[in-house]
Amino acid sequence: MSSFEYSVENWQSLEEKTLLETPVFDIKRRRAILNRENLEGAFYLIQAPAWVNILATTEDGRVILVEQYRHGIEEPTIEIPGGVVDQNENPQKAARRELLEETGYRVQRLHYLGKVSSNPALFTNYTHMYWGEDCRRHQSASTDRHEFIKTHLMPEDTFFERVKNGEIHHALVVAAAARYMLYRREKG
Repeated sequence: MSSFEYSVENWQSLEEKTLLETPVFDIKRRRAILNRENLEGAFYLIQAPAWVNILATTEDGRVILVEQYRHGIEEPTIEIPGGVVDQNENPQKAARRELLEETGYRVQRLHYLGKVSSNPALFTNYTHMYWGEDCRRHQSASTDRHEFIKTHLMPEDTFFERVKNGEIHHALVVAAAARYMLYRREKG
């Protein structure tokens, strides 16, 4: 596998200051310099822990989805389960936990689909993506106090059609759908 050779110069960090701490992320200001140009600048970052998402399918091939209200766009979305990787937790364990908490489903086989930069212009973290195969209902969902989630089971073809037409539009869900398709194509 060949690796892309980058040709732009890296900025060098000079100083970093936390401007705001929240339970979910921190806002930081980083001063940096581009040595070749002797150019300094201030850049604002969202420091967040790693995230996971899991494109989970049932024994009969339906995709397990969650519907929830998103405050950023002020409307509900249809997504795959996912969330924050807790401190000292590995992403695989987090994917299993998030699926169980948000939907009540337990995964039988878990396949790693890789990671993506959540949004490298602002976020410092990565999102790890998994395919959960042959998931089975185990319990009721046990969501956080401010999470109001409805679980949906959708035929795989319908899921991909809704990704294609933009009805399912969360960027990290679309990335997981693409990685899932590539994984399935590669494995035959």
